Amino acid sequence: MGPVEASGGGAAAHSAQPRDVVVLGSTGSIGTQALDVIRRNPDRFRVAGLAAGGGNPALLAEQAVEFGVAVVAVARPSAEADVRAALAAEADRAAGPVPEVLVGPDAIPAAASWPCDVVLNGVTGAVGLAATIAALDAGRTLALANKESLITGGSLVTGRAAPGQIVPVDSEHSTIAQCLRGGARSEVRQLVLTASGGPFRGWTRDQLTGVTPEQALAHPTWNMGPVISLNSATLVNKGLELIEAHLLFDVPLEQIAVVVHPQSIVHSMVEYTDGATIAMASPPDMRLPIALALAWPDRIPDATPAIDWSKAATWTFEPLDNEAFPAVQLAREAAAAGGSAPAVYNAANEECVDAFMAGKIPFTGIVDTVARVISEYDAAQGDAATLEDVLAVDIWARRRARELNSEGEMTE
Repeated sequence: MGPVEASGGGAAAHSAQPRDVVVLGSTGSIGTQALDVIRRNPDRFRVAGLAAGGGNPALLAEQAVEFGVAVVAVARPSAEADVRAALAAEADRAAGPVPEVLVGPDAIPAAASWPCDVVLNGVTGAVGLAATIAALDAGRTLALANKESLITGGSLVTGRAAPGQIVPVDSEHSTIAQCLRGGARSEVRQLVLTASGGPFRGWTRDQLTGVTPEQALAHPTWNMGPVISLNSATLVNKGLELIEAHLLFDVPLEQIAVVVHPQSIVHSMVEYTDGATIAMASPPDMRLPIALALAWPDRIPDATPAIDWSKAATWTFEPLDNEAFPAVQLAREAAAAGGSAPAVYNAANEECVDAFMAGKIPFTGIVDTVARVISEYDAAQGDAATLEDVLAVDIWARRRARELNSEGEMTE
């Protein structure tokens, strides 16, 4: 297997000592839900540190004082004054000490190496790569929600991860890790990732041209941050998850399938060589995979409400429309090309998401531009050997995407 270990047999009994957790991206969707899990399980977890971009200083201050952390890390220097003021006000209200503040681009990677048992990387985007590397190098268990850092870093990440050191937080990969407990690696025929289909399931490419940002952010089943919601609308998120599954579980790309499941109840499946398919079902609530990642391999009682089996329900599955939504096939091609092509896919997409939100390109222009940037990338350059190499590829892809978007070459 890859850096995630999932073997058969029951889980070991949990330690009597609570696990110390550092939460990166604490004010975002994943971070706030992780802190809710920790808040409800004080006998299992303690917060050892918090880190955030700095865009919501009031919430960061509330979190820091509530959980009694000594230090918080803030990525944006421009947010320092607001964060310090919010911390002082919150500490005064609660009659507690004011936490120390670390500020700057190195602050979140520094937080990832603070003494703890588990680092939850809930940062959004490729900026999470340095923190992923720092956590692994420090020997921490990495609860990974920041899929972009794995996809961008590739072997730079997987090569330094000890067996079992990375535990996935994405619901699909958490599910696969659980389903892989049902058999030996040699018995796996394929992994099956499920996709909700997003808000535009069943739409044609022509219909997608006029989509607005408000429509794209209205996900039908999941409550997520804006970037992930938009990536789900284009199905880029599912393309990223395909690459992530390939890297995490060391499964060939041709043995990873994607199927559309609008109800978002079955979160993925593993098909075995004898014809059996093992699936995991639960309501669409990220607190379940977050809790499992923090406590892995144990389960946290009542992490989320279970399915109500007393009520009638219908679950459906349908093939992916690759013509209207080419993002998954493009991701498969980028991963097959090798080198840093997946990093190009991710970086170009992040730029195109910004351009779409700013009204510079149409919805369909997002993936069209990403495809153009990938076509211009020379995958023969090979895997990036250092963080600096990865950043150079990332910078090139972003610059080229911005050029294409400003030229309007992909508008329709």
